[in-house]
Amino acid sequence: MSESAQPVRIAINGFGRIGRCIVRALYENGYRDQLQVVAINELADIETISYMLRYDSTHGRFPGKVEVADERHLLVNGDRICVRHEADTARHDWASLNVDLVLECSGQIKTRSECESHLNGGAGKVLISNPADSAVDNTIIFGLNHHTLTADQRIVSNGSCSTNCLLPLLTLLDNEYGIDAGVTTTIHSAMNDQPVIDAYHSDLRRTRSAVQSIIPVDTSLPLGIARLMPQLAGKIESLHVRVPTINVSALDISLQLRSEARAGDINDMLQAATAGSLAGILGMTREAHASIDFNHDPRSGIVDATQTRVSGGKLLKMLVWFDNEWGFANRMLDTACTMMSRQRPGTADS
Repeated sequence: MSESAQPVRIAINGFGRIGRCIVRALYENGYRDQLQVVAINELADIETISYMLRYDSTHGRFPGKVEVADERHLLVNGDRICVRHEADTARHDWASLNVDLVLECSGQIKTRSECESHLNGGAGKVLISNPADSAVDNTIIFGLNHHTLTADQRIVSNGSCSTNCLLPLLTLLDNEYGIDAGVTTTIHSAMNDQPVIDAYHSDLRRTRSAVQSIIPVDTSLPLGIARLMPQLAGKIESLHVRVPTINVSALDISLQLRSEARAGDINDMLQAATAGSLAGILGMTREAHASIDFNHDPRSGIVDATQTRVSGGKLLKMLVWFDNEWGFANRMLDTACTMMSRQRPGTADS
């Protein structure tokens, strides 16, 4: 951004795990010169919002200063942020705050029609923090297709933490060796839609205590793969299990390759990508790790090279770690910056 350019004015609708991580990452990882949070919409009271931004059991204390200025405003590192408590998205007035972009982080909005209420309220664009229907203008997996963003795309999805981890990796492997078939298992930390002790839920498996069991849940990951990588449609199946940890997940990937490969060659190819086309997005480790070691890691996925195996020349097995909160929040900010840069003079798609 040039010295004369003003930061993009963003609002966050829904200030849960991802919403709060976005604010933390914005200040911690150097996005503040490009993006400025001017509004937060969250039903909780402002004192609780302030407290939960300052203190976090997973990511620690906020590395800055958070204050309640008055009953409607927070001060974060001196930036004044309007706090609203509007349950009805049709009543949002983003125009009064000159909001350029709404980060839709409630987890409840998944369709274009629902997002249009933000546009009707005066927002310039919307970026959704979860998979959305096919009617949105684009679904962006940073490192895979962020170059397809154009100035006229106003409602965009950032996919899921799993698709952000998996799809750049699948692209590299498909380009190099070809993929005939595969099965992935997402080993995901527990989430807030699970009870601490057994309680009623529409999904019978999710009636069970999150801290006592490994719990299978449904996943739509193959639909995301088919939409964004149509050459793999029908070739990849997926399972998803929740495990009793509070953060950091892993993808257990099994792929039938078209060409013969060796584990060392695959690791070397992926290592090169971590310093090249996927720098800052894909990582690799050759050390002995546990999941906690990747807490607060901003990358979309980290290949554990010690676990790469090839059976019979073409059956590949891999383990890839990812911080399902922090990594995804950083990709939200990357996508937000790219969305808004496309309409500035001097950019490729302006």
